[in-house]
Amino acid sequence: MNAELLKEKFARLGARLELQETSGRLIRSRPELRLTLDVRSDAVGEFFDIRVRRDGQVELDVTDLRRREQHLLLSAVDPRGRHHYLCGHDEQHWFVAAIPEWASRVSTVFDAMEALKPVEVVDAQRRQGIKGDDRFRRKNAAYVRQGEWFFLPAPKLHVDKSQILSNEPLSRGNGSKPHWAEFLYRLGGETVYVCEEFPQGLRSAEYLKLLRDRSRARKWNWRRMQRNARAYVKGKISHPDHKTIELYVWHMVVMNTEGQSQAKQNVVFLD
Repeated sequence: MNAELLKEKFARLGARLELQETSGRLIRSRPELRLTLDVRSDAVGEFFDIRVRRDGQVELDVTDLRRREQHLLLSAVDPRGRHHYLCGHDEQHWFVAAIPEWASRVSTVFDAMEALKPVEVVDAQRRQGIKGDDRFRRKNAAYVRQGEWFFLPAPKLHVDKSQILSNEPLSRGNGSKPHWAEFLYRLGGETVYVCEEFPQGLRSAEYLKLLRDRSRARKWNWRRMQRNARAYVKGKISHPDHKTIELYVWHMVVMNTEGQSQAKQNVVFLD
């Protein structure tokens, strides 16, 4: 691995790269990690912070670089296999996204961008005949994108107005900053009851049984939520790191596929 060559390639994007050895504290707390990727800031500005364990046997290489788009595809090979990361600039900030391993033929930036699209987006592109560079725009006839979220038009959706929520967060969890939807409507899914003791939620039968068996559980500040519900949004969608978009009809919400990647555990960066 040629550290200076890697830094030179990041510099061609207009980015800084700091490549260093993983700290001892991280090795002790996460011994399984051979590599971590982050975007950090200092007095000069943002930079990519990549750390590799001395004994991690990790080889890094830039397999594709697109200066105009300010994106590059980083390949990481270790004894467990090959992983890919899309590093680039999106609106206001640099970002890192892990590419799902099922996308085994990824070799370019554009391959990686397509691999990050969920099946609903790919199907919508096909129906709308989206081709060429239009597939990589933030807005086309198939979808509008803001960060990791895609919004697909659903103009014929019939909603129960009494169930429309206002100023609702869209969050992938794990400490990431939420995107905020002016109006949100959920359809379908499974009712679950959530509290601090059961953050993943209990089904109705499990919840009622717990209340019968443990009377003090009634005081656990439960919230009724829908698991795996399809979400639709309308109005303004905002996030501090992205330009606010406005959706004039209902749009179905889908998240990119980064969460399906095993390599996601190596990405410290949170949008």
